[in-house]
This record gives sequence, C-alpha cells and structure tokens, in this order.
Amino acid sequence: MTRRQAREAALQTLFQLELNPPPDALSEEAWQGRALEAAIKELPTNARKNRDYAAYLVHGTRQNLAVIDDEIAASSREWKLGRMMGVDRNIVRMALYEMKYGKEKMDVGIVINEAVELAKKFGTDDSSRYVNGLLGKLARCD
Repeated sequence: MTRRQAREAALQTLFQLELNPPPDALSEEAWQGRALEAAIKELPTNARKNRDYAAYLVHGTRQNLAVIDDEIAASSREWKLGRMMGVDRNIVRMALYEMKYGKEKMDVGIVINEAVELAKKFGTDDSSRYVNGLLGKLARCD
C-alpha cells in the first residue's frame, strides 16, 4: 500500500466513523479497527501490505479531534465545521494531523498536495480548491 492508498483508506475510515459512532458493545479502538479493515478490503490485494500508516492516521486524527476541530473552526470563518462537506472536513482533519500533530514530521507541501488529490478524487468540483486554501491558511498559522 502506498502512502496515498493509506490516506485513501484512512479518509474512508474517518468518514465512516464520523457517520456511524461505535455501538455500545464496542470500544472506539475496536470500532476504528473494523472500519479500517472494511476500507482496506476495497483496495487491490497488492495494496493491502502496509495498513500501519492508515491506522496511524485514523487513530491520531481521532485522538486529536477536539484540538484539530478547534483549529479548523478558528481558521475557517466562512464555513462552520458542521456545514463543511463531510469528505472535505475529514480530509482537512487528517492533513492537519499529519502536518502538526503526528509523530512523523511531514513536509507541509506534500501533505497539502496529497490532501488536494484526495479532494479531487472524493470531493466535489470545488473541494480541491477549498481544501488547498484552508490547509494553506492553517499551515501559515504555525
């Protein structure tokens, strides 16, 4: 699995987790694992080799969700977090985690580029422009 494929699986997982909170019988961690496995099953067999990076993104983004959402809300005056498209919101969350909160320091330009590519693939016609602008603003806030 390439990093791009890992990000795709992580995005699909984050979106799924946002729409479907864990049932009472399952912990958040177990629910994350199930959602991630479902997303990874959709990838070609030869792309399933490294699920660790996708799991890292999902777990880290969910673990830091409150602080990430606060930061997005402070930078996005035109759109409240709840009004953002779910795909766009989760792309920005995951990218912000990679840029600012992840253990592995990533080049900001690479993270933004990957987020824009995800927005082109999974979002609306305007998603890539929106994601690029918001992440650029968030990157400058450091």
